[in-house]
Amino acid sequence: MKFNKTGLIATATALVLLTGCASNLQGDVYSRDDARQVQSVEFGTVEDTRFVVIEGTKSPIGTIAGAAVGGVAGSSVGGGKGAQVAAVIGAVAGGLAGAAAEEGLTKSQGVELVIRMNDSDKVISVVQGYEASNPLQIGDKVRILYVNGETRVAKQTVQRPYTRY
Repeated sequence: MKFNKTGLIATATALVLLTGCASNLQGDVYSRDDARQVQSVEFGTVEDTRFVVIEGTKSPIGTIAGAAVGGVAGSSVGGGKGAQVAAVIGAVAGGLAGAAAEEGLTKSQGVELVIRMNDSDKVISVVQGYEASNPLQIGDKVRILYVNGETRVAKQTVQRPYTRY
C-alpha cells in the first residue's frame, strides 16, 4: 500500500481535530464564557467521593476526519473501479474508527462528590474532572459555584465560621 502526501496531511488534520475536542472538566478551570459572570456560591463539606469515567465527546468531527483519512487510504489501493470501491469502504471504516477514536481520546477520569450543604441538611452530588494535583477528599470544606447552568466544586481556601441562617 502506498502512502501519499495527501494521506499524511489528512491524518495530521484528523489528529489535531480530535485532540482539540477535549475539554477540561476540573473544578478550577473556567471557560471564556464563565469569566466576568456573577456566580452563586454555597458552602459545604465533602461526605463521600468515588472515581467515575466521564465519557468522551461524540461530535461529527471524529467521524468526518476518520472518513477522510480512510477514503484517501482506500483510494490508494488498486486502480480504476477497484480504487473507487476501496475508497468508499475505507471512508466508511475510517468514519467508524474516527468516531471511536474521538470518544476514546476525549474520555477522562472524573470524581463524584457527595456534599452536605452548610446552610441546610440538603445533600447534593456533583461529577467533575479529577484533579490529581489537589484532590478533594472526605471532610474537605468546599465552595459550590453555580454559573450559566453549570456547577463546579473547589476547595474552600479561607475557613469561615459555620453560620446557620
